[in-house]
Formats: sequence, structure tokens, C-alpha cells
Amino acid sequence: MDAPVTPINALSVDVEDWFQVGAFEHAIARDDWHSLEHRVEANTDAVLDLFDAGGAKATFFTLGWVAERYPALMRRIVDAGHEVASHGWDHQRVFNMGPEQFRADISRARAALEDASGQRVTGYRAPSFSIDARTPWAHEILAEAGYGYSSSVAPIGHDHYGWADAPRHAFRPVAGADLIELPVTTARFAGREVTTGGGFFRLLPGEVTYRAIRRLNAAGRPAIFYFHPWEIDPGQPRVANAPFKSKLRHYARLGAMAGKMRTLMAGHRWGRTDMVAAAQAAGLA
Repeated sequence: MDAPVTPINALSVDVEDWFQVGAFEHAIARDDWHSLEHRVEANTDAVLDLFDAGGAKATFFTLGWVAERYPALMRRIVDAGHEVASHGWDHQRVFNMGPEQFRADISRARAALEDASGQRVTGYRAPSFSIDARTPWAHEILAEAGYGYSSSVAPIGHDHYGWADAPRHAFRPVAGADLIELPVTTARFAGREVTTGGGFFRLLPGEVTYRAIRRLNAAGRPAIFYFHPWEIDPGQPRVANAPFKSKLRHYARLGAMAGKMRTLMAGHRWGRTDMVAAAQAAGLA
């Protein structure tokens, strides 16, 4: 009897600059973004090099704001065989928008991304995983707009985001629609549920994430992993007026992240999120 094939896991990058993160939304005014040091292009190029060295393909969930300013970067992502997907226009959380504002946001972002990349955009990730129980209309709008998948739900409880009662694995959020939701993978640590990407991956022992991926793969399920280009940039500017907790979450162990990513890529099978979504959709048919 043949051994079961290990699933391909979704490797993804949320492409935003260091000053656009949710942790600093009350410390840095949006009107000041243009005057700050932009590091997203150099950091994303470093991520591309990291993936090339690790032989991994991934999805870059990118802000329309970034794509409009760095179209050549979008082309480099596509030319390297990766997927460009939407992260909204300028990192507005979905639960802070109404339906019409959300519809306009994803339309504007998609136009900028497709124009810059030359690639059709079929995937979406809400900034800060901000599709939750407060936004029952968001998935419906994504389905109406023709998106194939979303990866916008974090099934945890958190002070900034989370939908603790959401399904842990791929599901169809809109009856009768093809749209599939791929929640980010979670793990248990110190008695609580945490995500396995981003700050939790950077701050916690790597084995927390590796064990969660092995468990999912043994059950025939893929993991959904994410991080940000600024997380491999220990030299980024410091925001002095941000809350202490925000600074701790944002700056801790930035210098360790690239090495942890190399270990992660070497230990598991990785691919683009659209590929994982297609495989999961076939299983839900």
C-alpha cells in the first residue's frame, strides 16, 4: 500500500511596510506615510531571495497602496513564479468599514494589483484577519466580486483580531458560491490558541508551529502560514510613541526571523495559496 502524500502547505506573505501595521495605527497618521522611510520594496526583494534559496513558491497578499507605488516589484514577484493576491488598499480593517466601503476598497486594490502585476487576482486576505462575526457581508461581497478564495479568518481570541468560533479548516462561507475560506493555521501554546505565523511564529519556539503543521499534514490537511516582509528587517525605524505592548510584539526577535523561515521551508512542503485553495475546493465539492 502506497504511503499517503504529504499535502502542500500554503506559504504566504502579507506585503505592507513597517509603518502600515495595525499595531501602529494610533501612533502613525496615514497622512504621514508618504514622508516616512519606505522599506517594503527592499524587504520584499529579500523575501524573494529567501524563497528562491529555499526552492519555495508562495502568495504575496499585497496592499494596493504598495502595488501602485512599486509596480516593478509586482512584476518580479510574478516572474519568479509566485502569486499576487489582494490585501486590500491601505490596511483598513474590514470590521471598521461598511459594505459599500469594503466593496470600493477591494475593487481599487484589485485594479492596482492587476495593472502592476499583469496577473489576474483571485485571492484576498483581510488586513489583520479582520473578517469575523461582525462582518457577515464581507464574504458575500468577495463572492460577488468573483474571488476564488479568501484567507481572512484567524480562529482565535486576540485583542486585535480573531473569530474564535470560526471553523479551523477550509470551508465555504457563502451558500451556493464557489468562494472558499482558508483560515490561518493555529496551535495550542500555554493553554491558549495562537496562530502559527507572524508575531507568534517569531516570538514562540519554532517547534510550536512545526508540530502544528506535522499534525495537520498527518491528517491529510494543509497548513496556512503567513508572515510580513518587515519581520526580516531588524534595522527598521523604531516608533517611540507606540504602546509598549505594540513595540514588544513588533520588534522582538526580528533578527531571528530569516533563520526560522529557512528551517520552516526546509522541513515541510510549500506552495502558492491558490494551489492549496483549488485542492481544498475539490475536496469540498
